[in-house]
Amino acid sequence: MSFHEVRFPANLSFGSVGGPERRTDVVTLANGFEERNTPWAHSRRRYDAGLGMRSLDDVEMLIAFFEARRGQMFGFRWKDWSDFKSCRASGEVTHGDQVIAEGDGATVAFPLVKTYRSGAFSYARPIAKPVAGSVRVGLDQDEQREGVDYEVDTASGLVTFASPPGEGVQVTAGFEFDVPVRFDTDRIQTSVASFQAGDVPNVPVVEVRV
Repeated sequence: MSFHEVRFPANLSFGSVGGPERRTDVVTLANGFEERNTPWAHSRRRYDAGLGMRSLDDVEMLIAFFEARRGQMFGFRWKDWSDFKSCRASGEVTHGDQVIAEGDGATVAFPLVKTYRSGAFSYARPIAKPVAGSVRVGLDQDEQREGVDYEVDTASGLVTFASPPGEGVQVTAGFEFDVPVRFDTDRIQTSVASFQAGDVPNVPVVEVRV
């Protein structure tokens, strides 16, 4: 898949709106009960980048970024200001934020995940685009050293250890991350007059699978 490892300007995405989307098939039976099923194992996020535009300079920056991506052609990184860390929004990233795996004495590579919990239920979200320099990893709560004990592939979210964690050893990680997205349109319409009047362009962005 065509993907550019570059982040959409974070100051422009700050004012955007958006979030996760699910797809659920609902069939209402003759007795009034429902059958519900989903073809998606993972949610997909959508955003509107146009709401982050505050000046004509912002619009110029947006158009330059759009043109460099060739519209919908190339994906890019997006900072979701409402959900970009392995910990709580008000917290600081630590090596024990998320349990990503349990060692078996043989496996050396583990994908990053973020688990969302509500009551007895949870959802594990794959994290494919961690932010370089933000990933911290632990083994049984002992923090490891990047570049010595492990390496991180920031293009895939894979953590590779120099030697396999022992059997039963808890592998934990903390990180900041971006969402892999693309523009969901091949056209951006702007007007100097309408923008000065408070109108902003509609710039849909949608998450892509990587």
